[in-house]
Amino acid sequence: MLRPRMPLTRLSVPGALVTLGVLVLAGCHKPAADAVGDAGTVATTAASVTAPPHAAAPFPPPHGPRAFVTNEASGDVSVIDLATNAVVGTIPVGKRPRGIQRSPDGKTVYVALSGSVPAGPNVKGPVPPPDKSADAIGVIDTATGVLTGRLPSGSDPEQFSLSKDGARLFISNEDVARVSVVGVASKKVEGSATVGEEPEGVTTSPDGRWVYVTCESSGSVEVIDATSLAVVKKITVGGRPRSVVFLPNATKAYVSSETGGAVAVVSLPGHELVKTIKLTTDGARPMGLAVAPDGSRLFVTTGHGGNVAVIDTAKDEAVGAIAVGKRPWGIALSPDGKTLFTANGFSDDVSVVDVATLRESHRIKVGTKPWGVVVVP
Repeated sequence: MLRPRMPLTRLSVPGALVTLGVLVLAGCHKPAADAVGDAGTVATTAASVTAPPHAAAPFPPPHGPRAFVTNEASGDVSVIDLATNAVVGTIPVGKRPRGIQRSPDGKTVYVALSGSVPAGPNVKGPVPPPDKSADAIGVIDTATGVLTGRLPSGSDPEQFSLSKDGARLFISNEDVARVSVVGVASKKVEGSATVGEEPEGVTTSPDGRWVYVTCESSGSVEVIDATSLAVVKKITVGGRPRSVVFLPNATKAYVSSETGGAVAVVSLPGHELVKTIKLTTDGARPMGLAVAPDGSRLFVTTGHGGNVAVIDTAKDEAVGAIAVGKRPWGIALSPDGKTLFTANGFSDDVSVVDVATLRESHRIKVGTKPWGVVVVP
């Protein structure tokens, strides 16, 4: 489905590209029909389809929750109004936007930008040199939809996490095996820590004490003291770990292992691996993670598996799966925990899932190769 685009009005400011009144019109199309529920049965989904608007308008002020979606290949961020499931704006941000997070007050969205050339582990031969001038954390004003500036990021940022108070960013620097710590107010790199090879996922514990960093090639999770920046433990999980999420009470953390087809369970405060949950759906390559607000269920995107695995966190067992778009990666929940969103990289859309029924209800076209998604209340 083609997205009609309206011309962009741009205003240049030092060090940033500011986009005013940008709007991309996009509708929803019918999603895949099958969803596997808790009982493992296949159900037919009757998805609603939202017609696209017929004319462009300035970036509308927010009147409720919105989802911000990074589009790695098109270099922009799609903004979705969750009341209508429609894209209300598209914000050009720079090269390879991937990791995305919001400030605690919801006024700012941060986006990891990278000048590295996409090259997976199976790519052979030389690749072009990276454009280090493109490495940064983009800063978006959520009320206006404007890219207001850039923060330093260290080399090749992919994912990052905020400190509990939102004053610092902990950023994975994949190509140099480090984590950079950037002050939001100072706009400077204020510290760093050396970690394992190919760091990717970064998550701060709910109490703000720890920063967990997944290291793909090392097959481990490095535990960083958020105050001293000392690496206090290395947890071996295997299988190219990608992402981390904590239960709200910080008693457990979950780590997705892509090539292991599994999710590791880590207990706190001891940072001990206590269980590995094997996902049995076809082609499952666990990627993104989101936990329900009450901590009762964990949702796991499975990449080429094309679904979201559902895990009961009391038993730490997989209890179902939800069919979504092609290669789901980033994942987020609405503030009330009733709706789930996945960024589907190969179908260029976002799946909207009703958590009560575990069924996809909408699929929303966005930019090219959507990677991450964050919900702003």
